[in-house]
Amino acid sequence: METIRVAGAQINLRVGDLAHNEARIRDAMSWAEAEGADVLLLPELAIPGYPPEDLVIRRGFVDANLGVLDELAGHAGSTVTVVGVVSRVRPGGSATDGRDSFPVANAAALLHQGQIRGIYNKVLLPNYGVFDEQRYFVAGSVPGAVWNVGGVAVGVSICEDIWVPDGPPSAQVAAGAQVLLNINGSPFHVSKDAERVRHIEREAVNARVPVVYLNLVGGQDELVFDGGSIVMDREGSIQYRAPRFEEDLFVVDIEVGEPAGKREAATVARVEPSTLPSKLRSPSPAPAAEPIELIYRALVLGLGDYVRKNGFSKVVVGLSGGIDSALTAVIAVDALGRDSVRGVTMPSAFSSQGSIRDSEELARRLGIRLDRIAIGDLFDEYRDALEAVFASSEFGVAEENLQPRIRGTLLMGISNKHNEMVIATGNKSEMAVGYATLYGDMAGGYAVLKDVLKTTVYELADWRNRAEEVIPEETIRKPPSAELRPGQLDTDSLPPYEVLDEVLAAYIEEDRSIDAIVDAGFDRAVVTRVAAMVDRNEYKRRQAPPGVKITPKAFGRDRRLPITNGWRGG
Repeated sequence: METIRVAGAQINLRVGDLAHNEARIRDAMSWAEAEGADVLLLPELAIPGYPPEDLVIRRGFVDANLGVLDELAGHAGSTVTVVGVVSRVRPGGSATDGRDSFPVANAAALLHQGQIRGIYNKVLLPNYGVFDEQRYFVAGSVPGAVWNVGGVAVGVSICEDIWVPDGPPSAQVAAGAQVLLNINGSPFHVSKDAERVRHIEREAVNARVPVVYLNLVGGQDELVFDGGSIVMDREGSIQYRAPRFEEDLFVVDIEVGEPAGKREAATVARVEPSTLPSKLRSPSPAPAAEPIELIYRALVLGLGDYVRKNGFSKVVVGLSGGIDSALTAVIAVDALGRDSVRGVTMPSAFSSQGSIRDSEELARRLGIRLDRIAIGDLFDEYRDALEAVFASSEFGVAEENLQPRIRGTLLMGISNKHNEMVIATGNKSEMAVGYATLYGDMAGGYAVLKDVLKTTVYELADWRNRAEEVIPEETIRKPPSAELRPGQLDTDSLPPYEVLDEVLAAYIEEDRSIDAIVDAGFDRAVVTRVAAMVDRNEYKRRQAPPGVKITPKAFGRDRRLPITNGWRGG
């Protein structure tokens, strides 16, 4: 059988930072050339960064990204480089490198020997969940294009193109492709990886050709790209598996059979067979990780990249002695290092001595700085100032919420003074039902647990403590409480989290109706109440900071409901 040497660069890029991306791509190209690779794959939209969103509406940005493409083409040698770029499209769908007002496409450019030898425009544009590609791009019209690389016919496609049966890769095999190359910006959520493997296996086995699936890695706002690139042979066996949540450069020599189709390659980007000794590099697949570990690693990568890519080097976390703030602080230390994390404990008259001790013990175990700022006097002054307005009414929610708002103000003051991003500590269960204070504990630049249900918070804390007990056991085991009034427990206002989270998962992530959730065995009064709380608090979530997406349907980019909404039908 013939062999093609495929290199993959699973790298972390930055949206809009064209100079940075160009430098990273150049380094990968030089590496692949030294490895004697016939072809190098880089991620989807690697040049502009993924997803570029409304940047692609700006003519200057598209022109600049095409300018980088020209520079990279000049750098290309004997290795064919397949790199993601925003291309311009002529009326009728053909690609152009002109600098005019033609529509744009999500494209893969093939670079070789100083030239752009071909451009493939993504055919299937996802328009669901976090994807809005039909808003920006024109769909490609030549799904069966095949290129000749070192005497091997290759089909190049982009992400969604391989996710549907009988898509562009199938047309490429029918046109004679002997190997399928698919570049991606596929974000993480729990169970996503198994879906990817199924789609790739289907394509490889049905077409009887090897598939190389190259994915992006890194955090971008709410999204985390987990890498996990795959090389699969024609039998559906994984020949190489890149690590998850890490950058990786790999080279694999792939055996290819005779083409199934009869048509010759439509466009030629020929590479002479490598003169280097054959290495047949097929590293062992990365070991599988349990789902809770993958969630934890996604949170660490998402937080670290968000902080660094937005120009911060340090963060500040309010420590309440509860499990949410403890887990947030641990994730921050794992993402940024202990010297980059400041903890602040801000006790009031309602804070238990146990919670204060737990915050101090957590900080000691993590080795982070801990500042203590008592808010009792500030709280009294606020109440004195509002006494006439509150008209001597009973102590209630207004007084409770003053406390997190004081704490939020103090944290933001520290942030402004020391250029440390505030990391909010609220979880998805609280955000869902509005059990969070606007302009208080919701204040911050990023909310790392925003898509993490409370029961998953406990699982993450237990998992992280396996290696070393960094979170005090008392923090994990004590009943959760906001500690904003005497004797307060979360269960005073909410159903037990074991029940609440199952209802929330069904209502939010699965879009099930109230009747369907009740039919699954839940109490109607509980379901109706929870659904009403979720709907009523959409206005709060719109003002919340972004956070890492780990579920199929996260708040924000995924779940888009009107704030002013009279529908209560479930």
